[in-house]
Parts: sequence; structure tokens; C-alpha cells
Amino acid sequence: MTGYLLRRALGALVVVLVLTAVVYATFYIAPGDPARLACGPRCNPEQIAQVREQLSLNDPVYVQYWHFLQGIVTGHDYSTGTGTLHCDAPCFGLSYQNDQQVTDLLIQRLPATASLATGAMVVWLVLGTGTGLLSALRRGGATERVLTWLTLAGTATPVFISGLGLLMLFCAYLQWLPFPSYVPLTDDPEQWAWSMLLPWAALGLQESAKYARLTRSSLLETLAEDHIRTFRAYGIGEKALVGRHALRGALAPVIALTAADFGSMFGNAILTEMMFGLPGIGQLMVGATRTIDLPVVVAVVTVTGTAVVLAGIVADLLYAAADRRVVLR
Repeated sequence: MTGYLLRRALGALVVVLVLTAVVYATFYIAPGDPARLACGPRCNPEQIAQVREQLSLNDPVYVQYWHFLQGIVTGHDYSTGTGTLHCDAPCFGLSYQNDQQVTDLLIQRLPATASLATGAMVVWLVLGTGTGLLSALRRGGATERVLTWLTLAGTATPVFISGLGLLMLFCAYLQWLPFPSYVPLTDDPEQWAWSMLLPWAALGLQESAKYARLTRSSLLETLAEDHIRTFRAYGIGEKALVGRHALRGALAPVIALTAADFGSMFGNAILTEMMFGLPGIGQLMVGATRTIDLPVVVAVVTVTGTAVVLAGIVADLLYAAADRRVVLR
């Protein structure tokens, strides 16, 4: 197990390095002159040259990339013209638009995105695996057909449609809930839960349809395997057969997909955050893209990619825990 973790950690480090190199080249080299973007359209050549000097853009590209990596690991010092500003690790630079450290912006927005991703994950796992399990056990009947149509409809419905429907139903028509207004967990846990209820439902319902179909197909495939038929021949009851043997193997791909989705959710929940006004990383990404704030864009893409890589390692460990046939070497 220790050797496997070390190899996976080394592989993850290589993947993250490649990711940072691609992201840096895409956003800092391809677009043109970052100094002009940082200074703004009204800057004269002297001001642009000063900004280029402050951002160390006169150095060769490989030196700039090394400074970028160094900032992430150990921090970086930036010249302000009248002094030096230290950016603590992990440092992704300074925002072009407000001169704030990008890391501070990410820390401010991370709780909202983490709240959305965690709550939505609980919703899609409970609804998705439950629906898929029921559909597989009732295969061939009316229950399976109804659940299949519901999951197909859920998969085809965009999150902004389901979110708008939930807002109209529960906030406007029934008036059971107020229109969501994000409240941090540390300020008021109860109001935080109420403010996140509809975003969790909107994103979780859309994702749960995918998990229902995956759970159903995986469980049916596991039930058709030879060792399951052998257990049946020995007289093991259907409930014990499904709960102790088939379900563990069927949940392995669900666990792997959950880890990947949870990691990517830190950058993919943009529509949900925009619709419900959540001050998360997705909303930060949209604003940075509109204003061409390259350090913020690079930071969000890098953090999201790293989260997916780390989630893959966690998925492998959970995969082995769920399926005894998997051995980590």
C-alpha cells in the first residue's frame, strides 16, 4: 500500500507539473502581452514597460515559468514601484483588476463552492444510487420503466432549467422558501443550509440521473457474473446476495465517477453559482474571463485540475475498499 501511494503521488506530481506548464503557456504566452492586459487599454508605452518590469516579464519564458512554480511552492516577491510586496505560498500572482493576491480571492470564494459541491454530492449519491438500485432489482416491471424515463429526462434537462423550475415552484408559486441568498456557514449554520437547499437540489438532481443509470447497469452486470450465480446455487437469499456481494462490486465505478465529478465540480458549477448568486469559484472565473484577469484564470484552472488529480487517488483507495477483488500494488 505504501509503495502504491508513493507511485501515485509521484505520478500526480508529474501530471500537475504538465498541467501547470500547459496552463501557463496557454494563458501567458499565447494571448500576447500580459503587461498590456495588466495595465489596461489607456496605458502609454512607458507605463506598460514599468508594469512589465514589475511582473518580471522581461525574463525568458522558462525563467518566468520557474518563478511561477516557485511562487506556488515558496511564495514570491513583487515590486510595487515604491517597495516590495510578498505573496505567501501558494502564490498565483496578483489580480490585474484589483491588485489583490489571487490566493486571497480563492480563499474567499472556496467555501461557497465547497458547500455547493459537498451538498450536491450527497443529493446525487442518495437519489442516484437509490434509484439505480431499485430499477435494477425491479427490472422488467413498470417501476423500472418509470424510473428509466425519469433518469433520461433528468439527464436531458440542463441545470439552469431545473434550477429555474425549483425557484418558480418553491419560491414564487408555493412560497415555501425565500429566494436564496448565500449565508456563510460560520455566520449562521441554519440559514446557510436553507440558502443552499435549492442549489443542492438543482445540481444534485441533474447529476443523480447519470448515477442512477450507472448504478443500474453496473449492478445488473455484477448480478450476471459467475460468482453471484454460485452464491445463488448455495441458497443465499437475494437480499444478502445483493447487499453483501453484488452491491460492493457494483458501486466501484460509482465511487470512481464520484471522485472525478467532485473534483471537477470546483470549476464546473458555474451555471448553478450564477443562477443562485453564490459567490464561488465559478463566479470568480466568469468575472476574470470577462476582464481578462489572467492570474485569476490560471489559478482557477490549476486548482480545479489539481483537485481532479487528487480525487483520482482517493477514488482508487475507495475503489479497493468497496471491491475486495481489487488489489493495490
